[in-house]
Amino acid sequence: MKVLVTGSAGHLGEALVRSLHEQEHEAIGLDVLASPSTNDVGSITDRNFVRRHMYGVQAVLHAATLHKPHVATHSRQDFVDTNISGTLNLLEEAATAGVSAFVYTSTTSVFGDALVPPAGAPAAWITEDIMPVPKNIYGVTKAAAEDLCQLFSRNQKLPAIVLRTSRFFPEEDDDSDVREAYPDDANVKVNEFLNRRVDISDIVDAHLLAIERAPAIGFGKYIISATTPFLPKDLAELRTDAPSVVRRRVPGYEAEYRRLGWTMFPSIGRVYVNERARRDLGWQPRYDFASILDRLKAGHDPRSPLAQAIGSKGYHDEVFADGPYPVN
Repeated sequence: MKVLVTGSAGHLGEALVRSLHEQEHEAIGLDVLASPSTNDVGSITDRNFVRRHMYGVQAVLHAATLHKPHVATHSRQDFVDTNISGTLNLLEEAATAGVSAFVYTSTTSVFGDALVPPAGAPAAWITEDIMPVPKNIYGVTKAAAEDLCQLFSRNQKLPAIVLRTSRFFPEEDDDSDVREAYPDDANVKVNEFLNRRVDISDIVDAHLLAIERAPAIGFGKYIISATTPFLPKDLAELRTDAPSVVRRRVPGYEAEYRRLGWTMFPSIGRVYVNERARRDLGWQPRYDFASILDRLKAGHDPRSPLAQAIGSKGYHDEVFADGPYPVN
């Protein structure tokens, strides 16, 4: 199968290209940056560039984007050009070429302010039925691109799947308060597997399954996040005493945390639910909080081998003194 991968120099793009090659598919990597995973350097905002590379393609994995870390360093027009116009170019050319599956990498950031429950309310139980309330240009443009995918699925009969991925970046947290409270960044990331993080190898699996299932589904939006151990009845207590809920749902976690000198978040405000992706895509994520605890107990790196191989790329050429990137 010939698969076009956009954003091939990025974390996910490289992981997709590597995995496609391992399965003996032909991967055509496009990016504005040269990399070992990139076949041609150019922008998806250039319609002719996109058209040249769509010939003979059976599936598109569209991971190229301006991210949240670019909000303070790029203009809103830059976001519109890349995230909306670039996606439109790809959809137009994919529909014209008769591509059998278009998979769009979106983000749970589209939910925006819907992720923040009012003071005193239980934690938010986030499913695909929650109405997004984007809070920055990143979320707005990603939500608009999702709608474009739905439009092309309905009107041009282009099978399109939207995957809203939760956190998977390896860089340190952008919140200075979090960095100060948790000196070991791995502590933060492992905590997040309870409610808002996913390993990149599981994201790749979801993308490849989406290619297979897209023709039958037609159009669908799916949250791609590690399977949470929590239940809806835990939401009130999660907001006030998360460690007690974790102790109940994942017995024995405290001993490993004591050994590592780690601490659990005192409060968890939202939980991403991946049930629909597991049901419709046949997705079986392998990395969750419990499995990662087992890896830690065995002395292994908590990250998957693929995540370790990809490593950290960053989002900017420059280094910032006050964090991994400037925050508006």
